[in-house]
Amino acid sequence: MPPKVKKPTTSPNTNAIEDPKPIVQQGPPGVFRRLAVIVYDSFLLFAVLFVATLIPAYILSPEMFAAKPANDSVVHELNIPMQGWIYRVYLVALIILFYGWFWRKSGQTLGMQAWRIKLESVSGGKPSWSQCVTRVLIAGVSFAAAGLGYWWIWLDKEGRSWHDLASKTVLRSIPKDKKKA
Repeated sequence: MPPKVKKPTTSPNTNAIEDPKPIVQQGPPGVFRRLAVIVYDSFLLFAVLFVATLIPAYILSPEMFAAKPANDSVVHELNIPMQGWIYRVYLVALIILFYGWFWRKSGQTLGMQAWRIKLESVSGGKPSWSQCVTRVLIAGVSFAAAGLGYWWIWLDKEGRSWHDLASKTVLRSIPKDKKKA
C-alpha cells in the first residue's frame, strides 16, 4: 500500500506554497522492521531472563555459588526444579510481564522505540493485559511455525500478523520527529 501524501496548501492572499515538503503518513511496519525489533528486544529480554534464572538457582542451590577450592571438580547439572514445567511457566510469565509492562506503559518496548513502532489496541488506546498475554502467546506460535505468523503480513491487506489479529491490536509506524531549529 503506497504511503498517503498530504498535498501542500496555498495561502489565499498569495499563490505561494506554505508547506514545501509533503507530510507522509506511514503505514504498518514491514516484516523486516518487525524482525529488527525482535532482535533488539531479545538482547534485553535475554539479560532479564538470565538474572531471573540466577535468583531461583541461588535459592535452590546456594552451594553452587559458594567459593570452592582450586582442586574441586566442576559439576554441570541443574537442580530438578530448574528443569521442569514450573520453571518453564516461570520464564513464560516473565516474558509476558516484560512485554506487557512496556506495552501497557507506553505502547513500545525499547526495540520498538528505536525502530519507531507503537502498539495500540484496534480502538486506538493502550492494549489491555489480556491483549498483551494473547499477543505474546500467539507471537510464540507464529515464530515456532517457521515465522509464518510474521510472513502473513504480506498476505493481509492491512499488514497484520497472526498475533495482531488474535489480540485485536495493531502496530503503527511513527514518523521521524523534525529537528527543531
